[in-house]
Amino acid sequence: MRCKGWLQVWGTFILMAIPQKAYGMHIMEGFLPVRWCGFWTILVLPFLFLGYRSIKSLIAEKPSLKMMLALAGAFAFVLSALKIPSVTGSSSHMTGIALGAILLGPYVMSILGAIVLLFQALLLAHGGITTLGANVFSMAVAGPFVVYYIFRLSRALQLPVWLSVFMAAAIGDMITYIATSGQLALAFPLAQGGVLLSFYKFIGIFAVTQMPLAIIEGLLTVMAVNFILEYGDQDLNEISLVKRKDVFYDEGSREARI
Repeated sequence: MRCKGWLQVWGTFILMAIPQKAYGMHIMEGFLPVRWCGFWTILVLPFLFLGYRSIKSLIAEKPSLKMMLALAGAFAFVLSALKIPSVTGSSSHMTGIALGAILLGPYVMSILGAIVLLFQALLLAHGGITTLGANVFSMAVAGPFVVYYIFRLSRALQLPVWLSVFMAAAIGDMITYIATSGQLALAFPLAQGGVLLSFYKFIGIFAVTQMPLAIIEGLLTVMAVNFILEYGDQDLNEISLVKRKDVFYDEGSREARI
């Protein structure tokens, strides 16, 4: 029995030591051609610069919002680190970028998202350093901007807060995957069918698992915003980027619609 136990231990160790090919929604290290790595890195630099200026200005004006920045970053880190097995050996995950984009704006979320992706690449082996620019564009640029403007449009149409948050988060999640599929299609067009058919192939790999995950992310983001409305009243009042409480409350009333 003792011998069998040691065999199990050593067997587990050997299996863990053998390198295996892993697939994740973050584009992994070495997967993209060098020219595309450079292209996406250069493309995201202006967003990171503007994001840095936005965070610097925000903290200088309202130092108490550092906690809100940390909350938005932690929310994105935890949700995007939860990998769900998908088809063809790949995986899907939520993004968590909607909370920060709604509360603090898309430029701020570009920096927070880049930090999240860098930490995941270094600490969790999710994504890579050479592909960081591509991953930042899909999850920390494309996603947050879509989230922010969908939320603003929904509120302009006087939709309930919970529905505005849910729609923004769910659609923003899907946009991240659509952007990543486009990046992969541009880098690896099919010999027959080209970029378009390649795009359909990549998006089809993740669609089955990502659609329910987008719904779950929408619900979790609604819960997070509801928590902030309940317990972070002062912080919410200080957020000028979303026009404070007029975005979340009915006119002339302090009762949240959520």
